[in-house]
Amino acid sequence: MNNIYFHDRIDAGRALARALQGHHDQHPLILGLPRGGVPIAWEIAHALDADMDVLIVRKLGVPQQPEYAFGAVGEGEVTVIDTSICASAGLSASDVDRVIQRERAEVSSRVAKFRDGQAMANVTGREVIIVDDGIATGSTMLVAIEVVRRLGARHIYVAAPVASASAAQRIMRQVDGLVCLSTPEDFRAVGAYYQDFTQVSDEQVQALLTGYGSIQVEVPVTDAVGKSITLPGSLVLPAGAHGIVVFAHGSGSSRFSSRNVHVARVLQRSGMGTFLFDLLTESEAADRNYVFDIDLLATRVEAALDHLATVPAWAEHPIGLFGASTGAAAALVAAARRTDRVQAVVSRGGRPDLAGVFLPLVEAPTLLIVGGFDHEVITLNEWAMAHLHCAHELQIVPGAGHLFEEPGTLDQAAALASDWFRANLVIRSMAGS
Repeated sequence: MNNIYFHDRIDAGRALARALQGHHDQHPLILGLPRGGVPIAWEIAHALDADMDVLIVRKLGVPQQPEYAFGAVGEGEVTVIDTSICASAGLSASDVDRVIQRERAEVSSRVAKFRDGQAMANVTGREVIIVDDGIATGSTMLVAIEVVRRLGARHIYVAAPVASASAAQRIMRQVDGLVCLSTPEDFRAVGAYYQDFTQVSDEQVQALLTGYGSIQVEVPVTDAVGKSITLPGSLVLPAGAHGIVVFAHGSGSSRFSSRNVHVARVLQRSGMGTFLFDLLTESEAADRNYVFDIDLLATRVEAALDHLATVPAWAEHPIGLFGASTGAAAALVAAARRTDRVQAVVSRGGRPDLAGVFLPLVEAPTLLIVGGFDHEVITLNEWAMAHLHCAHELQIVPGAGHLFEEPGTLDQAAALASDWFRANLVIRSMAGS
């Protein structure tokens, strides 16, 4: 393959993101290898509306030639060693052990620094894309692959702007796919393929992770047959956040709803926390009766509010609700029942009319967003507007259908939601502090 050169990691990340667009609907988890892989992972996660975290892996360098790796170590005490390199470098068992112990300590230190004591994003059963800014020998990436495999990933992909041909061949044998833009036969150092290969600092890594590091939360509920279960969710709480927006998905969608994830990213970038969780179990979501059981859905939203209130660091934040389809009605019912907890509500393409007798009881300022082409739902929202006694607005996005799939329309809806929550959560919170 011809050599390809990149201006910097941002340029490389955007090029990789274009090559990875086919993964958008799989809701992948993007794991960047610090430090250099994180800016590239950020660009990919941003473009795919994907979750992002770091995966800590450390190269094991030959003592007299630290850039010459004989292996690597990663989280979970995973270790990969190339015995042929150890032999050619004349390394004794004690030499190898000393380097391993030193780098394992560094792995622990970086986990504490970059994740601020939080657990790694949940990998089990997910499609995972591991990202670095370049791959020379492949030893570090092989450890990363093994860590993710042991954590139970469903599919594992590797993405890098450039890799040596030999490393690419080694990696392709271990993963479901490799996306690499350049694999020169005469591979030199990774930095030779960038015009600007400035070292990435720990502070830059931490800044990029702010708003992308998700906390895995289990919401305790009772299922439709009376059994105690938990519903999985992901909480993102940017530093200095003044509120948390809880998402109520509709039509049986899960926390991986691509449209709601996109809106959540917009809210996070404006400084708000978000909590996306599954309102229904997989079996419940397959039953349309449960999808339209507004009381059940509202009870699940209330359960999420109660669970968030059990952790002081979360409970101090004012709460907003964002509902879509039938989830909008559930959000409004929950807001009517929890007037002391819910400070603002936004509905996108929702069915607020299904909240029925609870509409006049809602006290939180409510914004209803509907697509301009969604004529029937516009009528239903206008009916709901006539029954709301709180501060409320109806915003119609021109050219949008029910699902806001038309170019730019979802961004418009997300911007409207962001402005509403900023006015009713962030600004109100700052005024009260």
